Amino acid sequence: MDEFWALVEASADGARTPDERLAWLTDRLAARPAAEVVDFALRLDELRGPVDTWRLWGAATLLFDGFCSDDSFHYFQPWLIGLGREAYHRVVADPDALADLPQVRRLAGRPRGDWADDEWPDWECLDYVADEAYERITGAPESLDDAVSARGRELRSSPQPGDEAWAVSDLAELSRRYPRLAALFPLSGRGRGSVWETATP
Repeated sequence: MDEFWALVEASADGARTPDERLAWLTDRLAARPAAEVVDFALRLDELRGPVDTWRLWGAATLLFDGFCSDDSFHYFQPWLIGLGREAYHRVVADPDALADLPQVRRLAGRPRGDWADDEWPDWECLDYVADEAYERITGAPESLDDAVSARGRELRSSPQPGDEAWAVSDLAELSRRYPRLAALFPLSGRGRGSVWETATP
């Protein structure tokens, strides 16, 4: 796990964009033994567990003004991991600590339509880094899943929160649970509807 964090954090050196970080990570992984690429995929999957919770889904809902679907939350998780070990553990311990992160604070008070692609709190493509690196090494496309299965594991493909479910569409409850985040991202109520219901137990 220490090596995983070292790679993820080193990818951010030099203020790389998310795409540049992905290219850097893929190149580094592709230069390693195939087994270490499988290790990387498994560590990423393991780190999803503590952030695949209703507690974090509610916090993400505030960031997305209520439009946090299954996919949005699934891609939010690797973005949070990509912020590094310290930020990750702070937010796992207290989801409202998202309000303290500079990557979140710079979004506050701005319409989501004004957020640059590199600023959005999602990093879907981190999920594909190990796949691409593994294919480069083995020459076999889409073979990482088989290698993961050989270790008796299966990678997460959608959110599966394991904590107590609650209605993340409850605006008053969101404000109560995440007071600092709600102050930065007051909900407009536009989220009510099918997308809210997707993320409501």
